[in-house]
Amino acid sequence: MTTEIALTLGIILAAIVLFATERLRVDLVALLVLLAVSITGLVNKDDVFLGFANSAVITIWAVYIVSGGLFKTGVADKLGSLILHLAGASEPRLIAVIMITCGIMSAFMNNVGAVAVLMPAVIGISKKTNIPVSKLLIPLAFSSLLGGKMTLIGTPANILAQGILVAKDLPSFGFFEITPMGILVLGTGIVYMVVIGRFLLPVRETAADPLASSQLREYISDVQISTESPLKGKNLYESGLGSDYDLTVLSIIRDGKPLIGLHRDFVIQEDDHLILEGAAQSLIDASSQLKFNIQAGHDFQFSDLGTDQSYIFEATLAPRSTIVGRTLNQVNFRDSFGLTALAIWRQGDVITEHLRDVELRFGDSLLLQGPPSRVRALQKGNEFLVLEPVELQRNRRNRAPLAAGIMLMVILLAIFTDFGIAVSMLIGSVSMVLTGCLTMEEAYESIDWRTVFLVGGMLSLGIAMENTGTAQYLADTMLGLLGDYGPIGLLAGIYLLSALITQPMSNAAAVVLIVPIAVDTALGLGVNHLTFTMAVVIGAATSFLSPVGHKANVLVFGPGGYRFSDYTRVGILLTVALFVVSMIFLPIIWPFYP
Repeated sequence: MTTEIALTLGIILAAIVLFATERLRVDLVALLVLLAVSITGLVNKDDVFLGFANSAVITIWAVYIVSGGLFKTGVADKLGSLILHLAGASEPRLIAVIMITCGIMSAFMNNVGAVAVLMPAVIGISKKTNIPVSKLLIPLAFSSLLGGKMTLIGTPANILAQGILVAKDLPSFGFFEITPMGILVLGTGIVYMVVIGRFLLPVRETAADPLASSQLREYISDVQISTESPLKGKNLYESGLGSDYDLTVLSIIRDGKPLIGLHRDFVIQEDDHLILEGAAQSLIDASSQLKFNIQAGHDFQFSDLGTDQSYIFEATLAPRSTIVGRTLNQVNFRDSFGLTALAIWRQGDVITEHLRDVELRFGDSLLLQGPPSRVRALQKGNEFLVLEPVELQRNRRNRAPLAAGIMLMVILLAIFTDFGIAVSMLIGSVSMVLTGCLTMEEAYESIDWRTVFLVGGMLSLGIAMENTGTAQYLADTMLGLLGDYGPIGLLAGIYLLSALITQPMSNAAAVVLIVPIAVDTALGLGVNHLTFTMAVVIGAATSFLSPVGHKANVLVFGPGGYRFSDYTRVGILLTVALFVVSMIFLPIIWPFYP
């Protein structure tokens, strides 16, 4: 082993540790990797940024823009809603239809986007059929990972694998060449979930369920403003109820009617009834100093907060939210969004105390209250995903056929012209903007820049692995360990390595690391490199064992009320099933000796 190979392996190990511990953002880890291979001289300074010029990176952000156009014009959710209406009230049938729908959508758009589009509809169906939503959301998330294997643009991992083969000047996949294997993968997931997995899925309470409502009600009080109260004549900001006493004003009832659209400048008047949320001790401390009367035995109910003028609804942080890691106080939530946070549901726990100071995490589910206009504004924005089955109007629905036509055009260009996937997707993304399906600002907002920087940075590590011979060294090691078992033994080893390494890191990063090893292993053995490449792509998609394995898993974590172990219990047998199916059919679809 040379010094350069040892140094490259050290950087790989450090990256895996950083990905696994999640102490740093994945895109920052990728940029640190880029700096490491540059400073150590493993990659020439003129080549270190080639990853960002790679056609795979262009394709990835173009796919995000095209997906954004399908979302904004309502193509994706209309398709999802139409198919979901066919499901009926049978749990097995509902799981199957949800997985088929999400799988097909994930084949042509960003898989996290497919989950985001379908999740509100799935939650709505759960409420209508009384099937616990925790029985439906893990199948939804898993199917997005499985369905992404049906076309080359289904996931960034597919695009990256294709890009690596093209860069090595090796025969690569056609647009629909991987579809037969993708159908088998998705079909395996559906059969497993209907026959076995649904019995392993938990029944969990969520933020909108009765348990959460009853817990929240314990923290709600009705107080009346007396003549002597210093609150009389002050607005909500001046009252200090939130900053000094950690009490949240949920509603003000004046002359028997709740006031709509509370904001910081709302003036409190004598005899107003304030519906406050907060701990009992906070309420007692405030009442002694602010001289308001706590209404003992009041008949106020939690359901009273929800009216035609003021909705109570559930929302979770969107995949590209900028307020992850910040508190409601830091983002000035009530004034910025015109909504009141009632509770935060996190990993099965209802948080109602000190809400303004709770640091928000991706996967949190928030119970919110506010007027319909603010709910619509929240749904149109990019910070939160509204988890309500309510039909809220979406702009540009008249351009839905145009957006669908652009998607079809992209597919036809990729199949029947020499443009290639990158140019075809770029034509599609530009067309979405030119035709008004998206504005340029929305196009930028549609891109998951974390993934772009992750891929661009990690591709520099791929270059280092090739330059230093690390990929060949690891391939030779694989041949030495498993060569006696023949091509099927090596294929199994590559698949399992991909499935193992994708658990602590992004599947895109796993593909960058393992595909060069898989290709060199196949070439060293004199067998079909496409078989081994596809084994990596499928193995890297098996992020089923934890909620942090993929963003789609995290997205359903809070709304489903899941615990960490739920994913492992449901996902481990699915991982085994996919391994068996892959070992049987990969050599059939791409024979070792074509």
